Amino acid sequence: MTETSPLPSLPRLGQVAPSFEAETTHGRLALEDFRGSWVVLFSHPADFTPVCTTEFVAFARIAPALKERGVELLGLSIDSIYAHLAWTKRIEELFGTRIPFPVIADGDRRVATLYGMIMPEQSGTETSRCVFVIDPTGVVRAMIYYPLTTGRNIDEILRLIDALQTTDKHKVATPADWRPGDKVIVPAPRTIEDADARAKGGYDYTDFWYCQTGIKG
Repeated sequence: MTETSPLPSLPRLGQVAPSFEAETTHGRLALEDFRGSWVVLFSHPADFTPVCTTEFVAFARIAPALKERGVELLGLSIDSIYAHLAWTKRIEELFGTRIPFPVIADGDRRVATLYGMIMPEQSGTETSRCVFVIDPTGVVRAMIYYPLTTGRNIDEILRLIDALQTTDKHKVATPADWRPGDKVIVPAPRTIEDADARAKGGYDYTDFWYCQTGIKG
């Protein structure tokens, strides 16, 4: 019988994100330091690799837009702090892009293990391309995983933040490919009376279970 590696444990959506404290390129930081802000915690396979370099440049590009939304970026790989520093400085030299966010040096794989970032079937020595969105209360709100060979769509991460923040503010849902300014989905009714009232609710009405509306702000 062929033995298989145990699956990594993963945080669950709606669960408080696992706490940690670690060395980063901005000094020693704890997840608790970011309480009150949204956090995008992402892992990359390794420093000085081409796909990861393109991602870091792209993350740096959206960092100001995320900051405007109250979002902090936090990178991670199992490389050393010295490798992180050398690589980010090299990115600045070669691509004219300064990396403004901290990068965790997770040499003992403690944080990567907490978040299920290592997929043994892909690589036992590199973290996968994982993204965790953590809200200001410390709860995991979204997770995205990419294989080692595929760079992330960084604009989708910004769109996801916009969708989550819109959902929280207006108590709505967002349809496929939603962008700020598009119509949103009205939550489904919970009673017969609510369902009957939908047609007269002033919504863009398709059926009692499918209603859209515009929002402002």
